[in-house]
Amino acid sequence: MPPCAEKPYTAGASLWRHRDFRRYQTGQTASVAGSSIAQMALPVLAVLHLDATTAQVAWLAFLGQLPPALLALHAGALADRHSKRRQMILGDLVSATVLATVPVAAALGTLTLTQLMVVAVVQGAAGVVHDAAAISLLPSLVDRSLIQRSNSRVGTLFAVAASAGSHLGAALTALLGPSRALFGDVASYLISAVCTARIQTVEPARVRPETRRLRGEIGEGLRYMRGDDRLWTLTLVNATTSFGLGLLNTLWGLYLLRSLSMSATAFGVVLGLGALGAAAGALTAPALARRYGPGPMMLAALAITPLTQLPLLLASPGPAWQITIGAALFLQLACADAAGTTQRSIRQIVTTTGMQARMQAVSTWLTSGARPVSALLAGALGTWIGVRPALTAGTVLLLVPLAVLARSPIRALRNMPDPPAAPLPAPPAARTSTPAVPSPARTDDARHDRAHKGGAS
Repeated sequence: MPPCAEKPYTAGASLWRHRDFRRYQTGQTASVAGSSIAQMALPVLAVLHLDATTAQVAWLAFLGQLPPALLALHAGALADRHSKRRQMILGDLVSATVLATVPVAAALGTLTLTQLMVVAVVQGAAGVVHDAAAISLLPSLVDRSLIQRSNSRVGTLFAVAASAGSHLGAALTALLGPSRALFGDVASYLISAVCTARIQTVEPARVRPETRRLRGEIGEGLRYMRGDDRLWTLTLVNATTSFGLGLLNTLWGLYLLRSLSMSATAFGVVLGLGALGAAAGALTAPALARRYGPGPMMLAALAITPLTQLPLLLASPGPAWQITIGAALFLQLACADAAGTTQRSIRQIVTTTGMQARMQAVSTWLTSGARPVSALLAGALGTWIGVRPALTAGTVLLLVPLAVLARSPIRALRNMPDPPAAPLPAPPAARTSTPAVPSPARTDDARHDRAHKGGAS
């Protein structure tokens, strides 16, 4: 049966039978699993094998987080202008290539922290190019009535993949060493590229001519985001949350591995527990939003998040505290993914088709722009006042996004919003190329691109 004759995917249809959605999920899930291997292996490589100091760990985090702050707006404008599939594949192939240089250099005995920093910058830039296209592709694969369910499925699989990747990373690090374990992440990028290339869903027609200056399209995206109170509030919540978590995450691995004497295996298990919490949060997000309302549910999740940091601040070395920290991370990421899945769905539902990538790019730009600053602040505070006081400061900062959402009307949102009204068709002589809202019938007859690690951002 030709793709155009496929049975339409209505709101009650199973997403698992949507072949392009499955390809999207498979590629990105593999990529998330691989990234979790790297998340497990790189801190061990830097801290335990290259003897990185607190300041060096902070600089490594800073450089890895700098590309999104510099490139997100341009990557989003390019994704709205060109093929999202090609942009995703390019990002995957560049990431695979540059990451492969780490185990090769380690085998030759030439690996340095400087190389890790260069790899962090290049991989970060490739990730921005990929993610700008991937996240904005989903609304063109499924109907908007399916977006929340789709994000829930994606978030759940990503979290399970992250858990599996953390455990696999711990096993590979123990068996092969942290550098060779990175080959698992290289393979995941290649799988992602192949799956993306197999997506057949036709992307919506470009809204703007490709001769228009990129700067003008970036400005249009900024004005669009700022002009919608819902988009702007959720973006501010993301950015302030990212700043607090960026400070915490910069020092988190260092604190567990060095101050709490956690082994590499235990570190991987703790990361795996957190990933399971993320899966639980993403899976239950639609049901929680229906029962309590999207606004109250997100508000409660933001209120719980700072409390989950208390076990880390009170911990001392030992298995009991390791279990407690793992349980707290489970709860923290459950809250993060439940809120993240919901807010991402809201933003995708209310954004018009031709602005999807730029809307996401503005959010990524502001959110990611906070991370390099928080990484440098973490390094400074960790050096001047100590790692534990710096983690305390990061915990206090997590109260800011709670205050932002609490002061917004979104806190009382009881139902998911309606999509923007489709424009009335123009007379034949003045008809434009503005694409219609994608139909659920768009299943396998088109082309695809995906979204890397939901995300949690």
